[in-house]
Amino acid sequence: MTTDNLSGKRLSRRAVLKTAAAASALQLAGPFIIKARGEGVVKLGLDNPLTGTYAAFGKNEMIGCQLALEQINAKGGILGRKAELLVEDSTSGDAGTAVQKARKLIDRDKVNFLLGNVNSALAQAMGQVANEKGVLMVDPGGHTDPITGTDCHWNVFRVCNTTQMEANAVAGVLIKDYGKKWYYITPDYAFGHTLQAGMEKAAAKLGGTKVGGDLTPLGTTDFSSYLIKAQAANPDVLIVLTAGQDAVNCLKQAVQFGLNKKFHIAGAQQELEVLEGLPPEARIGTWVFEWYWKQPHVPHVAQFVSEIKKKTGKVPTARTWFGYAAAWTCALGAERAKSLDAVKIAKALQGFKLPPEVALMPDGAFYRAAQNQLIPDLYVGNAKEKGEANEPEDLFDVTRIVKGPQVAGTLEETGCKMTWPT
Repeated sequence: MTTDNLSGKRLSRRAVLKTAAAASALQLAGPFIIKARGEGVVKLGLDNPLTGTYAAFGKNEMIGCQLALEQINAKGGILGRKAELLVEDSTSGDAGTAVQKARKLIDRDKVNFLLGNVNSALAQAMGQVANEKGVLMVDPGGHTDPITGTDCHWNVFRVCNTTQMEANAVAGVLIKDYGKKWYYITPDYAFGHTLQAGMEKAAAKLGGTKVGGDLTPLGTTDFSSYLIKAQAANPDVLIVLTAGQDAVNCLKQAVQFGLNKKFHIAGAQQELEVLEGLPPEARIGTWVFEWYWKQPHVPHVAQFVSEIKKKTGKVPTARTWFGYAAAWTCALGAERAKSLDAVKIAKALQGFKLPPEVALMPDGAFYRAAQNQLIPDLYVGNAKEKGEANEPEDLFDVTRIVKGPQVAGTLEETGCKMTWPT
């Protein structure tokens, strides 16, 4: 990695996962344990996909949350009370189910915090519910811009990047190295719409043009008709914006069609789950990773990787880190506020910088005040056919780390006009 330019078993319908104290707690700076105030546990409700197209992402975010809660409880819990994780399967694409589960977690289970969702449209819907109920919510991995932009709420925070941040991070590399004519294959829902819009905007500033594109339904298995149209358009770059299993299917078929020999294949967001799901010959292209496990010179990353490998046998992905940072955000926010009151915690998190043991990236990460968007590093580079024998999961070559403030735009550009309870 270089920093030259400075970035089996069927699950039950409702699973309640209780975390136990672990001896492997992080040594966060300053005292964390606060004398117990009242009885009962502090509940974090995770409403995320455990089935469908985005199941792998949702499960890895859950694993990150689990590790965080183990560490939090080992340090005395949240405000001296044990923390508990309650998990609901939102499914990958049903907003009605996600909303129903969010209401159940808030109304019946009385969660103190709501977390989710991988699917941007579901995250938006959950944010509306959380705002209606006055519950603090952390969105680990739903990227569409409005969540911390035009639809922002005082009580909704986001760990993952906005789609515009991802587009801004990679567009210049693609224009400079591969060409200005782009064809898009885009998932037909909130995430895909804003990601393509972000890519078009970033490309246009650099002289890039759109020569065509298609919107594809979530859960598409056959991309042949879209790929044939892309080939006919003869772009310099085929921009693949699909995610999860859809991305696996699209990239596999693009290589089967030999399109990678005709033009460059690339995109914005890429994930280790997708690269691991591809055959070696289909691990191609230039992308943005939002976090990467191989950061040999960044303190605490090796410890985090080791702890996740103990739990899963695999290295953590960006999704694992999303869940980890989201759960720690809840605990650290309560600590700063000395309260479980949502308004007090939201105020305490304005401009809050994650400690290095949680940020796990060269330049750290902070929540931008008046937007509640985490501003981290972004990792630009190229997919690798395979890793070395001793590191088979090293499937991404990071060539450039982009500092979040360089690509986040201004607060005014986000469209967020946050209002607070009176």
